[in-house]
Amino acid sequence: MSTDALPLLDRCHHPLVRDLAWLLLAPDLIQMPWPGRPSRATLGLEDDDRTARWLDTLEAWPQPLERCVGNTLNGRMGLYHERLWQFLLAWAPGTELLAHNLRIMSGKLTLGELDLLYRRHGEASITHLEVAIKFYLGLCEGPGEPDSQARWIGPGGADSLAGKREHLHRHQLRLTDLPETRDAIRAKLGWHHHGRDELASLEPRVAMPGVLFAPWHRPLPPPREASPDHLRGRWLCWPDWSRFHETLPRDTHGAWLHKPHWLALPRPERLPPLHDLESQLSEHFRVPAAPVQIALWHPDTGWRRLFLVADDWPRQIPLPPYPDN
Repeated sequence: MSTDALPLLDRCHHPLVRDLAWLLLAPDLIQMPWPGRPSRATLGLEDDDRTARWLDTLEAWPQPLERCVGNTLNGRMGLYHERLWQFLLAWAPGTELLAHNLRIMSGKLTLGELDLLYRRHGEASITHLEVAIKFYLGLCEGPGEPDSQARWIGPGGADSLAGKREHLHRHQLRLTDLPETRDAIRAKLGWHHHGRDELASLEPRVAMPGVLFAPWHRPLPPPREASPDHLRGRWLCWPDWSRFHETLPRDTHGAWLHKPHWLALPRPERLPPLHDLESQLSEHFRVPAAPVQIALWHPDTGWRRLFLVADDWPRQIPLPPYPDN
């Protein structure tokens, strides 16, 4: 079952609570050689009843979540995504948020930044969590083998799954090996090192939810390391829309998804008829235009996520990291 159709998500109405529920339930895109996201059990939300009560509380009292998100709804989706994680780790019953966006310096040189530091209530060990949310479109022809991560690129063509994965693997998740990082953590937490290494069990983890959009017109295997339950969509060129539309059942409804509202899909009762969406898309693609993510819904077929792109997409393809592995 798609994350967008789970009962725990269906019970949420507030847009921010829906996005937080989606974040809690969504699988990671890939399985890296690092531990993945904190489990619901770690968060103290190990069963559906506890999770439902927690989400219901947020629905009734969303102000702390709204304050945490702040003005990131008007900025980059990555910042909004980070704020949701900050709130989740700070307010979930099982975890304590210790620090976020901790800059690591060597003199005046910035070595990097830790997204999140947290620990479970009642435990001393600390976890370093790096987070990213990504929406990639797969290329039938491109760098590497058909299952290469370099063939999965962002809608703007500026980044790829391979590039993001390697940056996390080679740099972000290794920051905790540096003595400068451990000094920065001790200083942030007010610890003093007196022989016993309080950070000996410091564990890096990574969370990367999102959606992989395969081509509609040709088969393409998932990328290497793809999670078996990763969220899926399709992409197609706008000139192919008419043929695709013919495959849809009557009374399909749809919505144009505007950033940063790419996480939880809107409630079905709020979707306009498909012809309303189609007229907006036709106007958008009348001139060279940026890719558009849409969501389609029908009671018989459920949800579908789509990216529509101009017929000259992609205008650029990122070079794969070296080596491409």
